[in-house]
Amino acid sequence: MPQRINTQRLSTHGLKKSAGKQKGMTFIEVLIALFIMVTGILGAVAMQATAKKGSFDAMQRSLASSLAQDIIERMRSDDASILNAYISTEYGKGVTCSGGCSVFTQTNIDEFELALTGGDVLLGGNHAGGLVDARACVDVSNNAVTVVVTWQGRTVTVDGNTEGCGASGKQRRQVLVEGFIF
Repeated sequence: MPQRINTQRLSTHGLKKSAGKQKGMTFIEVLIALFIMVTGILGAVAMQATAKKGSFDAMQRSLASSLAQDIIERMRSDDASILNAYISTEYGKGVTCSGGCSVFTQTNIDEFELALTGGDVLLGGNHAGGLVDARACVDVSNNAVTVVVTWQGRTVTVDGNTEGCGASGKQRRQVLVEGFIF
């Protein structure tokens, strides 16, 4: 009769023997895990910074579009016979009415100027709203109104000032809005 060997006893003995040799992770494994974790954290931080810049640029574009729509609506609320009083290439530099203005028209121009330059929002006595280095141009031709708003962007790109409104530069952005006033 063949002799039986207790395999259960041998395998258990072998496991105990190998488990006794390895007590935890090696230093190299810990360094690799730490490197992977730090790389992931730095990637998340870089992604957050990029998202914040993109969010700021989107907010500036949205504000520029809103301001262009605002001056068109202000012009619509005024008398259509004096639309030419709004024509200027100097909004953002302290525009005054270009003649034949009512108090209402001058108030519209002043409030648009304040909103464009951020003068309507104060934080600690400083202007905190508006666009960065904003300029606006308004042109009227047979009741068709063209409003161009330009501002300084955060990153370098092609010159966004294609309409000749405000300064030119590799960081300029612009929004052009057209409307018709009856």
